[in-house]
Amino acid sequence: MLWQEAWVWVTAGVILGALEMLAPGFVLLGFAAGAILVGLLIWLGVLGASLPWMILTLAVAALVVWFAMRKIAGVREGQTKIWDRDINEN
Repeated sequence: MLWQEAWVWVTAGVILGALEMLAPGFVLLGFAAGAILVGLLIWLGVLGASLPWMILTLAVAALVVWFAMRKIAGVREGQTKIWDRDINEN
């Protein structure tokens, strides 16, 4: 099957990474990193031909990257947004 090939996962990760530039908020970055990780694990022979394990690896990696990016670039604890002017004012 095609999903057993490492290059398919890496290509999907690169495409998702490129699409991340069009989407705000690090939505696809986790999935891109997860897909690249799955491709790397397939290439190394660590991950077999089991699609459920591949999807689980992708999901866990996506969550880890999402939480990491939220910690690095997200709203800081105690930080509040103060609006000092209206966007409709000149």
